[in-house]
This record gives sequence, structure tokens and C-alpha cells, in this order.
Amino acid sequence: MLEVLWRIDNSQEDTRYKVLFPITTPLMPRPPHSQDHTVPEERVFSVHVGTFLHDVELRNITFSTGVLTVEESRARGFTVQEHGFPNGTKTFSLQVPIDAAVNPEPLVTTYFLPLVFGFIILPEETPFAHPVDVETSLQDVVLPTVTGTCDQNQFYISVMYGNQGNNFQTMVGPRQLSPEMANAYNFQENATHFGLIVPYNAIDTAFELITSDSVKARLDLLLYEPNNNWVLADLYLACNFPLTTTACYPNGTIAVWAVKVESVPNLIPSWLTLKDQSCKPVFSDDRFAYFSFSADSCGTTRTFFDNYMMYENEIGLYSNDHKGAAYTSPIDPDYRQTISCYYVVNDTQTISFSYKPRSSEPTAEIGSGQLMVQMRLAQDASYELFYQAEDYPVVKYLRQPLYFEVELMQSTDPQLELILENCWATLQEDRTSLPSWDIIVDSCQNHDDSYATIFHSVMSDTRVAVPSHIKRFSIKMFTFTKDEEVLKDEIYVHCDAVICDTNNQADGACRGQCVNPTGMSNSRHQRIKELHCRNSFMDLEKGKRFHLSSSAQDYVAT
Repeated sequence: MLEVLWRIDNSQEDTRYKVLFPITTPLMPRPPHSQDHTVPEERVFSVHVGTFLHDVELRNITFSTGVLTVEESRARGFTVQEHGFPNGTKTFSLQVPIDAAVNPEPLVTTYFLPLVFGFIILPEETPFAHPVDVETSLQDVVLPTVTGTCDQNQFYISVMYGNQGNNFQTMVGPRQLSPEMANAYNFQENATHFGLIVPYNAIDTAFELITSDSVKARLDLLLYEPNNNWVLADLYLACNFPLTTTACYPNGTIAVWAVKVESVPNLIPSWLTLKDQSCKPVFSDDRFAYFSFSADSCGTTRTFFDNYMMYENEIGLYSNDHKGAAYTSPIDPDYRQTISCYYVVNDTQTISFSYKPRSSEPTAEIGSGQLMVQMRLAQDASYELFYQAEDYPVVKYLRQPLYFEVELMQSTDPQLELILENCWATLQEDRTSLPSWDIIVDSCQNHDDSYATIFHSVMSDTRVAVPSHIKRFSIKMFTFTKDEEVLKDEIYVHCDAVICDTNNQADGACRGQCVNPTGMSNSRHQRIKELHCRNSFMDLEKGKRFHLSSSAQDYVAT
């Protein structure tokens, strides 16, 4: 305050004039201090900021997720308090749960709470800020772990979840694990683990090194948290797997596998050649090239030393035209794989053997069993449709053809052959009854019959697996007569069949169907002299009666 006092001349009265002016004293530095009172076991961040003079007020707090006023902070469940002291100063405190959304996601076991306190000075409401970083560590997070092993062909990967479950992504080689990859790699999962089985030559593995008998392959596995791209665990598993990359054969053939290794990522295997650039891979894909050549071709050189002869060649990328396209980087190394084969020039091998004289020649053991044979009547010469049991007796006219088929059943032995030795017809079901008429005699047609029996060839088809198991023949329909009178009776057809070993045809009946016809009938049945053919029809009864005559070399069944 400024007071002005004056007096007018010749006057005894004083005049006073007071003027009020604001006065500001020089600023005194009082930087606030923060104290971290966090107790990790309580899972609450606790921080105090102060001290301040009486004219300082807390207006807002800046978190990593944004700015909140004091009222908004309290609405979120945070504790914001003002503490006054007798000397007129004050402090402010803040308590925030560790699991609050304003905190960053936990990184392993360390939690960070970056804060900025915003204050104002009254009455001018001059703002100022004070940053505070609060940090605490808790042993409450167990990260996933990855282990792996190898056998001769595959990688075996096991992932054990931590206490955060499986809330992470998995990278297998350069690709993220997808449902299709999981199916291809035999993905198995339970509440605590998951496992993968990856072949060493899978597309997601990397080849590091090759030798003449092995390949070193590596599988990279990475577990990461997708929101913050944090790496939780990784595994780089490299194993040697047996692979014969070079094979040297006694006939002089050399076979070689060329493998695309990690150090030449832009290599195209199909462009590789031997020293003779006309010798290209027999097979190739994105990772392999296979060469097969003789030791005296494709630029192969030969060197003698000691008692050995070495053939040597080289696989490489020799074409300049290809090289520019195959290698996108000028610093990519060239591919070169040396091939060497060693052969002994002179060698003596000693082979020992012994023998024991046999007391007797080996003989086949005699056994017993059943062989089934059936005879059927076909409806026509195609032998596709046959008369069934309910169709008999079958009505046929004179001289109308009858098509018979005799088949060895339930056998697939191609060394067996069915031979029809004798077939004849009777009026009675009894195969020995008279009269009778010869149809097949000594495996051939009856030459005394003006309508001779016709044999039909059998070919393999969908029904016939072994043609030698089936015989087909046809005859003209006939009838028996007695005293110049046609006998309208049923006719029965009978056959004797022999099953032969095609490797042993010593027995006459096993020489084949009508191989040596005699030209003269020596029928086992007496032929009826007064047989005549008449223009009438007769009933044909199925004659599925077989007698398979036996011999010393044949299988026998009845």
C-alpha cells in the first residue's frame, strides 16, 4: 500500500491518499518430491507427492492410457487424498491397483506405472506438472517353456504353458502356426502342454550343413505375446539326420542328392548341373536335386593312389544366365558340392562254405482236402446267364445246342487244370444205368456221333480268374428211341473230371483236353445201336453228378 500525504498552503488540514499495489516477492524454489510406498504383496501402487504450499491444488493425473481428473480417478476406484500439515503445507497421495487397466501389461515380473501429476496455483490457477514413475516387481508370472528332441527322422517339440495359459502365438520356422500346419505336424494339446512332431525335411525347417551321409537340419520355434510383440520363449533345435547324399554302386553308377542349405536362400536346385553342364538333375523340387550318372560321364575325373581309384565330380551353378536370376544379392555365395567315390583296384575276397550230404531226396508230404466241382447249363454261347435250380427240367428241341460249363470251385491255384475225361447221357439219374450215349470219350469228342461235341475256349474276364479251372462244351439236343419209338423222357448228363498238376503231366488223362485223340471210340458205356434223332422236343434234367477219377499224380475229390 502507498500512502501520499500533502497539505495546502495556508491550511492546517492534511490530505491523505492511499493506493493499493500488489507486491510479489521473489520465487523460492520448492521442488516437490515423490515417495514410493508400494508393497508388492498388497498388489497396489502407492505414491506420495509433496510438499506444497496452501495455494496448490491437484487438478488431474496423466496415466499411460490418458489423462484423468481427480474425480475420474476416484470413479475408477483409485484412491486420491490430500494431506495437510500444521505449518500450512500439504501433500497428495495416490493408490492404484496393480491389475488396473491404466497399467501396462506385465512384462515377465516387473510392473511400471508412469504418472504425471497436474497442479494449479491459486488464485491465478497457474498450472504446473510433476512426473512420477513407479515400478515394482512380483514373482507372480510363470512364462511358457519349450523343449525338443530328435530321432532319425523327426523333431519332437513340447511346450509347457505358464500360469498365463496359452494366450500367445506360435511361430514354426518362418510361419505362424495355423490349423493346417497343426494337422500336418500332428498337433496334440491338453490343459498344460501342447506338442508337435515335425519331419526334418518339412518346409518350415532349415538345412544348415550336408555331408556324404547326413544333413544338419534346424527347427526354430518362437512364442510371443501378440499385443505387445513380447517374446515369451524360443527354441532353436539343430540335429543331424542320416541321409546318404552320395551312393557309389559296383556297376559304376553314382547317385547324389544336392540340398539347398540356409546359406544360399535364393538357390533354385533345378538349375544345378555337374561339371558337364548338360548333365542336369533327374529330379528336383524347391529344396532338393537328384543326380544319377555313370562314372565315365558328365566330366567325372579319375585318380589312382595306393590301391584305390577315386572318381570325382562337382555339383554347382555354372550358367551365367541363371545366376543373375537365381541370386538377387551380389554377396550371395556360390553353391559347390564335391562328389567322390572310391573303388578298390585289386582285392581278394575269401568265401567259405560247407555242405552236408542229404540222406534222402526231398518228397512232398501227402495231405488230404476237398476240391469242389460244379456243372452248369448256360442259356446261350456267351456263358453269361445260367439256368437255376428252379428252371429244371429245361425244355429243348432236337438239334438245339446245349451249352455246358464245368468249373473247379474255391481255388486260385494257377498250377491246377480241370480235364473232362468222359461225359455221357442216361435216361435215369443213376450214372451207371442203361441205355447211355457217349458225349466225351478219353477227353475228346465222340467221333461216332454225327453231331460231334464242340469244345469252347475260356478266356480271362471279370468272372473267370483262372481259365484252366473251367471247361466248356456244347452238344446238339438228341433223344433215345426204343423199337422205333421216341422216348420222351428226361435226359441226365454225367461227367468224369480229373484235376491235374500242370507241372506233372505224366498221367495220360493230364496231357490236356483232347491232346492225343485216338480216333476210335473206346467208350466206357455201351452205345445204344437203335438211337435215332426225331423232330420232337425232350426235357433235359440237370445232371450235376461228378466222379473225379483218381491217379497217383492227381488231386482226387468226389
